[in-house]
Amino acid sequence: MNERLKSIIGGSTGNMVEWFDWYVYSAFTLYFAPHFFPSTDRTAQLLSAAAVFAVGFVMRPVGAWIMGIYADRHGRKAGLTLSVTLMCAGSLLIACTPGYETIGVAASALLVVARLLQGLSVGGEYGASATYLSEMAGEARRGFYSSFQYVTLISGQLLAIMVLLLLQAVMDPADLEQWGWRIPFFIGALLAIVVFRLRRGLAETNSFKNAKEAKSEQSGLLTLLRHHPKETALVMLLTAGGTLAFYAYSIYMQKFLVNTSGFSKVAASQINAITLFIFMCLQPLAGALSDRIGRKPMMIAFGISGVLFTYPIFATLEQTSSMVTATLLVMAALIIVTGYTSINAVVKAELFPAHIRALGVALPYALANTIFGGTAEYVALSFKDAGWERGFYWYVTAMIGISLIVYLRMRDTRKSSLIRED
Repeated sequence: MNERLKSIIGGSTGNMVEWFDWYVYSAFTLYFAPHFFPSTDRTAQLLSAAAVFAVGFVMRPVGAWIMGIYADRHGRKAGLTLSVTLMCAGSLLIACTPGYETIGVAASALLVVARLLQGLSVGGEYGASATYLSEMAGEARRGFYSSFQYVTLISGQLLAIMVLLLLQAVMDPADLEQWGWRIPFFIGALLAIVVFRLRRGLAETNSFKNAKEAKSEQSGLLTLLRHHPKETALVMLLTAGGTLAFYAYSIYMQKFLVNTSGFSKVAASQINAITLFIFMCLQPLAGALSDRIGRKPMMIAFGISGVLFTYPIFATLEQTSSMVTATLLVMAALIIVTGYTSINAVVKAELFPAHIRALGVALPYALANTIFGGTAEYVALSFKDAGWERGFYWYVTAMIGISLIVYLRMRDTRKSSLIRED
């Protein structure tokens, strides 16, 4: 196995564990929400848990800022190692925190602290991993290899759902509700320790080494805003619709199928698992396609399809009681968003020079992700609580439309990439 492939596999595996830890919260929300937010109203409990999920996103721009600079100044490997350490701490804290019935409001407060730690971690993880994979990939197959950033992101989410399905199959429902939901958080903490050791053995990228030797201007917020304001704004705008669509179609979808469509928790988890697995397999294919036809056509295809079909897909899902129909509709939504997810990492990395690439990728993405992705569940549930659930469908459609305008006007980064090393 050559050094490049070994590094890509190593970086991807660590990324998967990071996202498993992040998504376990969402996968098990239906089970642990009553322990931290007691209420007789399921929607109210989910709103509270979704608010904490959104709070974790508040720290993502902070993590992107701090660890983006850290990865630009000290190396991509150093940034990846630091991020997984913070994720381990957050998962362990959730696993060990007593419920509301034991320590009262302190339980909710500790849950918030844990999500803040995880948000700090993921904020740095995205920029470091996207930059690392893009820089490690050769020019001819950069779209293909960098697509594994989302393959591992999705596989982490999928692994969280698979753990949920396994626990649902082997545990008594009452035990799972009472204490079994803690198991995946312990698993995540242990896996993070393994990844810490793995990442310490990764090779550093040539892009970082060359930037270091050239003594380029140091990475920092003022440098980013002064020299790359257009690219920074571009990352935020092209991310807004894509990240909202991804969270609406995948993360929120599990709750939507239970809380709106009326499927059981098990059925919703099964639908989510099947569609996410196919979605994951599509990422390298779409990434490879972008190496042939360019990045821009892929994003435009997502934008047009998202504008046309988001509302009909959600509106139809409201009415269906068939698992087959629901699975096909969710799969259609995820196929649409593949035009964004498969190449978003490499598009952002190709916009910035090496000395500020990790910060340039991470910070504007994290800001857009916090504003639109992190609040997706809360906004959706708020619309439902207000009695106008379909307002959320229009909101997602509008944001995809805004990003589509950006896709139509931007240059194709495959032809103008600032990643010089092959």
